[in-house]
Amino acid sequence: MDAVVAPTGELPPPPQNPAGPAPPRRPGSVRRTSTIDMTWPEGREAGPQLVCRARDIYTPPDGGAPVVLTEDRAQVRMASDRTILAIACDPPRAEIGRLVGARGGGHLRHALQQMLPQDRDGGSPLYLLLDDLSGASLISSWAWSRWVDEPRDTPLARQMENICTGFRTGSSALVREGPDRTIHNCTLVPPLAAADDPAGWHDVDDLQGVSMRRARRIDVWADDVIRVDSHFQDSASTPDGGRRMAVHEYLLAATIDPTSGALLSVDADPRTLPYRECPTAAGNVGRLLGASARDLRQVVLVELAKTAGCTHLNDALRALAEAPILAEAARVRAG
Repeated sequence: MDAVVAPTGELPPPPQNPAGPAPPRRPGSVRRTSTIDMTWPEGREAGPQLVCRARDIYTPPDGGAPVVLTEDRAQVRMASDRTILAIACDPPRAEIGRLVGARGGGHLRHALQQMLPQDRDGGSPLYLLLDDLSGASLISSWAWSRWVDEPRDTPLARQMENICTGFRTGSSALVREGPDRTIHNCTLVPPLAAADDPAGWHDVDDLQGVSMRRARRIDVWADDVIRVDSHFQDSASTPDGGRRMAVHEYLLAATIDPTSGALLSVDADPRTLPYRECPTAAGNVGRLLGASARDLRQVVLVELAKTAGCTHLNDALRALAEAPILAEAARVRAG
């Protein structure tokens, strides 16, 4: 296969503008945070182990200490081909063992819809974590590129062509010859929690060795509309320790009609992305306007498929599906 030639001069460099720690919690809001931490204690060929945590907290109208609404954890062991070998969660669900044998991707997402309908309909933190296993496991091997030299021309890289806007034909992500062949943007990022508000994030482990982390923060509150402020980040550890290196990071802002549940506005702000073509997907998010927010997990996959979307932006947008449920939780707590 001939080397792909990268476009020259049309696009600026990829963004290097980390979002920073979480902003102050808004009075009367619900904050959902989640992390999926991936490590390889038995070596790369044995596949990753994933520790998944998610928590919903409510901040009272007076801005006081947050109240934990619900918290879920899961532990997953995957084969190198992303097939689930073992899985458990806390609090336990009787059906979760049926996911053993499901492989990350559409197969796993379909299995989730069938096997955990109560968590799906209730918008539980666990459902977010399990739905996120597909995307998290897809990018997990990037962590190894921080620690070992990875060949650029691999079968997987060739299979990625046109899977998303960043890998569209002619993109710099596919260049395997010349001065651009090793360009792959990533950025050092600060901790997720703000130093003056450690309660604003659930506890996360200080990971040692090769590790990958997918993290989310989704803040939801309401006035005349439901408002959403969301942060998404994929990061990896570095051999010199200390701060983590992000490869994907977005901020999202959205509004939702509280009566119809329709998406009224959405804006995607790319903060860190690997290739200069990646941010162009943010210009397509308007295709989602008018869709039911609760249907975003399905609508995004249709409206922003392949080169119309960014795989990681799509994941960030799909995770907004539970925003109306979080808004209702805030309304109930406020009385």
